[in-house]
Amino acid sequence: MAAGKEIKSQIGSIKNTQKITSAMEMVAASKMRRAQERMAASQPYASQIRRVVSHISQANPEYRHDYQIEREVKRIGYIVVTSDRGLCGGLNSNLFRRVLQDVRQWRDKGVGVAFCALGTKGSVFFRKYGGDLLAANRNLGDAPEANELIGSVNVMLEAFDNGEIDRLDLVYNEFVNTMSQKPIVRQLLPLPEEEADSQASSSQETMNTSKGGWGYVYEPDAQSLLDKLLVRYVESQVYQAVVENIASEQAARMIAMKNASDNAGDIIDDLQLQYNKARQAAITQEISEIVGGAAAV
Repeated sequence: MAAGKEIKSQIGSIKNTQKITSAMEMVAASKMRRAQERMAASQPYASQIRRVVSHISQANPEYRHDYQIEREVKRIGYIVVTSDRGLCGGLNSNLFRRVLQDVRQWRDKGVGVAFCALGTKGSVFFRKYGGDLLAANRNLGDAPEANELIGSVNVMLEAFDNGEIDRLDLVYNEFVNTMSQKPIVRQLLPLPEEEADSQASSSQETMNTSKGGWGYVYEPDAQSLLDKLLVRYVESQVYQAVVENIASEQAARMIAMKNASDNAGDIIDDLQLQYNKARQAAITQEISEIVGGAAAV
């Protein structure tokens, strides 16, 4: 019955693991709801400032900021948003695969690459990958504040200002729904023309701007306002990406832990069947030995 005891021990171990994964599933579901609330709370500001910046890019400019001017891309920077912890399925690996696919396309054109990692997983990955990691921010937690991200974002903005990078892209997991999270790469700087067009076309107000374009009166002046506004624009988009990535992380972890619990249940059923067969075989053998001994007497 030694084999039966081993199987029984395996069943007990898997049941303990199943209890842990079930608890983690419930915790992730609770955290996901709070993360979705934070994501929804920050969405109006991020969308509105994106819309305003899009309108400004189409205005008759008194002053044109460097963030609005297209350059020849010799070096590109990526702000990559990942999770701090694992056990969330293929969320991070799919994101890294998407980034590397984009990086290969740029490197084939002779363009250099630099990274800013927001999240422990991204920081560890790019240090092993061997990329030029300009900034990293670990241990963001489940409810990061915008001012915790500003330092790393400013490093990339300074690199853009100094001409060290000519384009800045944002990479994160877009929260589609609880079952689906999609890794996307979105250009932040220079402000892409197609994004400006799509943002403007979504507004009913643009129906009356086809003749003269957008017009603004700046106070105190265009340069002072745009220097601040466009930095706030980048910061708001990065923060929105972080809170959306956290919601995606919790959703992916909830699904991964549910699948783990279900798989553990299937394994327990299989092992229980093996145990019953081993126990039946042992009992049959004992009966055969007793009957054989009695016959010999």
